[in-house]
Amino acid sequence: MEYTKLKEDISEGARSIYLLEGNDAYFRTHAEEQIKNAFLQMGELNFASYEGTDIKGSAFRAFAAAVNAFPFMAEKRVVKVSEFYPTESEYSSYVQPLFDDFPPTTILIIVNSQTKKGVDLKRKKAVTYVNCNKADEDTVTRWAYLTMKRAGVAASQEACGAIAAYCLCDMARVSKEVEKLVQWAGAGNKVTLADVDEMVYKDADYRIYEMTNCISRRDYANFVAIANDLFSKGIDRNALIASLSSYFRNLLYIATVRQSDKQISSDLHMAEYGVKKSREQARAIGVAKLKRLTEAMYSLASALKGGEMTAEGAFGTAVASVFFS
Repeated sequence: MEYTKLKEDISEGARSIYLLEGNDAYFRTHAEEQIKNAFLQMGELNFASYEGTDIKGSAFRAFAAAVNAFPFMAEKRVVKVSEFYPTESEYSSYVQPLFDDFPPTTILIIVNSQTKKGVDLKRKKAVTYVNCNKADEDTVTRWAYLTMKRAGVAASQEACGAIAAYCLCDMARVSKEVEKLVQWAGAGNKVTLADVDEMVYKDADYRIYEMTNCISRRDYANFVAIANDLFSKGIDRNALIASLSSYFRNLLYIATVRQSDKQISSDLHMAEYGVKKSREQARAIGVAKLKRLTEAMYSLASALKGGEMTAEGAFGTAVASVFFS
């Protein structure tokens, strides 16, 4: 299930084994908190926590004993294990017998930040999988909107979308920015896009995204203005040349590979919407120019690294190659 469905699922009763898996630390942490808040009583007596790396061989017996222990004056005991990636042989020898005869008085929470190590736990029938991967922009926008609405603060979809975009859908940042806006606005008031623009810090990566978006529009003035803003905040020219190199390389890949947007989004770790926008930008720039710019950025990065050019000279050459060649 998606993280956003967990609260509803918890209201229907406890599951025996939860797998909180994904790359968003906010989702993993808050999913664990929701489960413990709903079912854990007297945590000092009925909660135990383990590291997956410590549960090997004979140590699994102690872990199994903790899972099978009866709760003290409560309905449930909660056991958490972090970064638990048993191999196929370890699963069949140790884990599966425990899962097949799991005690009804215990809830096991497995919290994994990775998804491709060891046996695929989320496919095991005893396990309730909660997707804690980074959410897409639409999901984050809805979360911001509903969170503010519950706090009595009205906000447009446009304003909430800007929060998601400026924070690059990082839920840890989004939650703090939403909390700040709710406290600033107060119940019964409204948060506008202008308020978000003024109060929400734009992540440096988002500013780089804005800067590269200027290229397909031939918007030299805004490109330079954003670059200068990034320089003033400590981003160096070498980093921007690397970002331009990555940008052109991805556009060239999207423009030339014969794959679906879904497959490309998986290969490049981009949202499908981002792939579609990148395809439009690649079309506006053209494959021939993308090839030339990709090679030019690589050459400039190499020259800078080898001490053949100064950072200022390399970045100036990069800008000239993009807009004036």
